[in-house]
Amino acid sequence: MLKFSKSWKSSVKPRKQRNYIARAPKHTKSKMMVSHLSDDLSKKHKRRSLRVVVGDKVTVMTGQFKTKTGKVEKVDLSKGKVYIAGVELQKKDGTKVKYPITSSNLMITELKEDKKRLESIKRE
Repeated sequence: MLKFSKSWKSSVKPRKQRNYIARAPKHTKSKMMVSHLSDDLSKKHKRRSLRVVVGDKVTVMTGQFKTKTGKVEKVDLSKGKVYIAGVELQKKDGTKVKYPITSSNLMITELKEDKKRLESIKRE
Protein backbone atom coordinates (compact mmCIF):
# COMPACT_ATOMS: atom_id res chain seq x y z
CA MET A 1 0.00 0.00 0.00
CA LEU A 2 1.14 3.54 -0.70
CA LYS A 3 2.44 5.69 2.12
CA PHE A 4 0.50 8.80 1.10
CA SER A 5 -1.40 9.95 -1.94
CA LYS A 6 -3.22 13.21 -2.66
CA SER A 7 -5.83 11.25 -4.65
CA TRP A 8 -7.27 9.88 -1.37
CA LYS A 9 -8.53 13.37 -0.58
CA SER A 10 -10.91 13.33 -3.54
CA SER A 11 -12.39 9.96 -2.59
CA VAL A 12 -15.85 9.69 -1.01
CA LYS A 13 -14.99 6.49 0.84
CA PRO A 14 -14.56 7.00 4.62
CA ARG A 15 -11.76 4.40 4.66
CA LYS A 16 -9.68 6.44 2.23
CA GLN A 17 -10.46 9.68 4.08
CA ARG A 18 -9.18 8.15 7.34
CA ASN A 19 -6.14 6.88 5.46
CA TYR A 20 -5.46 10.37 4.07
CA ILE A 21 -5.57 11.93 7.55
CA ALA A 22 -3.58 9.17 9.27
CA ARG A 23 -0.75 8.98 6.72
CA ALA A 24 -0.48 12.66 5.79
CA PRO A 25 2.91 14.34 6.17
CA LYS A 26 3.34 16.92 8.93
CA HIS A 27 3.04 19.99 6.71
CA THR A 28 -0.37 18.70 5.53
CA LYS A 29 -1.48 17.65 9.03
CA SER A 30 -0.72 21.12 10.38
CA LYS A 31 -3.29 22.52 7.94
CA MET A 32 -5.86 20.13 9.45
CA MET A 33 -5.24 21.42 13.00
CA VAL A 34 -7.84 24.18 12.69
CA SER A 35 -10.35 25.59 15.20
CA HIS A 36 -13.23 28.04 14.96
CA LEU A 37 -12.65 31.63 16.00
CA SER A 38 -14.88 33.39 18.53
CA ASP A 39 -17.42 35.86 17.10
CA ASP A 40 -15.35 38.98 17.79
CA LEU A 41 -12.16 37.43 16.37
CA SER A 42 -13.92 36.18 13.24
CA LYS A 43 -15.30 39.67 12.57
CA LYS A 44 -11.90 41.27 13.24
CA HIS A 45 -9.92 38.94 10.96
CA LYS A 46 -12.78 38.21 8.51
CA ARG A 47 -12.15 34.47 8.83
CA ARG A 48 -14.11 31.58 10.27
CA SER A 49 -11.21 29.48 11.51
CA LEU A 50 -7.45 29.43 12.03
CA ARG A 51 -4.70 26.95 12.87
CA VAL A 52 -4.17 26.26 16.56
CA VAL A 53 -0.80 27.51 17.84
CA VAL A 54 0.92 27.11 21.22
CA GLY A 55 0.00 30.17 23.28
CA ASP A 56 -3.55 30.62 21.93
CA LYS A 57 -6.33 30.87 24.50
CA VAL A 58 -9.09 28.38 23.69
CA THR A 59 -12.44 27.18 25.02
CA VAL A 60 -13.48 23.52 24.88
CA MET A 61 -16.83 23.21 23.08
CA THR A 62 -17.71 19.53 23.54
CA GLY A 63 -16.96 16.59 25.82
CA GLN A 64 -16.39 16.24 29.53
CA PHE A 65 -14.34 19.47 29.70
CA LYS A 66 -17.00 21.59 27.95
CA THR A 67 -16.72 25.36 28.72
CA LYS A 68 -13.19 25.01 30.20
CA THR A 69 -10.76 27.65 28.97
CA GLY A 70 -6.99 27.68 28.97
CA LYS A 71 -3.82 28.28 27.00
CA VAL A 72 -2.62 25.77 24.43
CA GLU A 73 0.49 24.07 25.82
CA LYS A 74 1.21 21.53 23.09
CA VAL A 75 0.00 20.73 19.57
CA ASP A 76 0.67 17.10 18.64
CA LEU A 77 0.56 16.83 14.84
CA SER A 78 1.19 13.08 14.69
CA LYS A 79 -1.87 12.32 16.86
CA GLY A 80 -3.90 15.35 15.75
CA LYS A 81 -4.49 16.46 19.35
CA VAL A 82 -4.14 19.65 21.39
CA TYR A 83 -3.11 19.83 25.06
CA ILE A 84 -4.52 22.70 27.15
CA ALA A 85 -3.51 24.07 30.56
CA GLY A 86 -6.08 23.12 33.20
CA VAL A 87 -7.59 20.26 31.19
CA GLU A 88 -6.31 17.25 33.12
CA LEU A 89 -7.42 13.84 34.33
CA GLN A 90 -6.48 12.46 37.72
CA LYS A 91 -5.12 8.92 37.77
CA LYS A 92 -5.72 6.39 40.54
CA ASP A 93 -2.36 7.15 42.14
CA GLY A 94 -3.21 10.87 42.28
CA THR A 95 -0.98 12.11 39.48
CA LYS A 96 -2.48 14.45 36.89
CA VAL A 97 -2.28 13.76 33.18
CA LYS A 98 -2.94 16.21 30.32
CA TYR A 99 -6.06 15.26 28.36
CA PRO A 100 -5.73 15.39 24.55
CA ILE A 101 -8.51 17.18 22.66
CA THR A 102 -9.19 17.32 18.93
CA SER A 103 -8.78 20.81 17.46
CA SER A 104 -12.27 20.72 15.90
CA ASN A 105 -13.76 20.64 19.43
CA LEU A 106 -12.12 23.94 20.40
CA MET A 107 -12.87 27.62 19.86
CA ILE A 108 -10.05 30.15 19.80
CA THR A 109 -10.94 33.08 22.06
CA GLU A 110 -7.59 34.89 22.07
CA LEU A 111 -4.81 34.68 19.51
CA LYS A 112 -1.10 34.61 20.19
CA GLU A 113 -0.33 37.49 17.89
CA ASP A 114 3.20 37.70 16.62
CA LYS A 115 4.43 39.35 13.45
CA LYS A 116 4.77 36.11 11.49
CA ARG A 117 1.26 34.90 12.32
CA LEU A 118 -0.43 38.20 11.49
CA GLU A 119 1.28 38.12 8.09
CA SER A 120 0.02 34.58 7.47
CA ILE A 121 -3.55 35.59 8.43
CA LYS A 122 -3.47 38.40 5.88
CA ARG A 123 -1.95 36.08 3.26
CA GLU A 124 -4.48 33.25 3.70
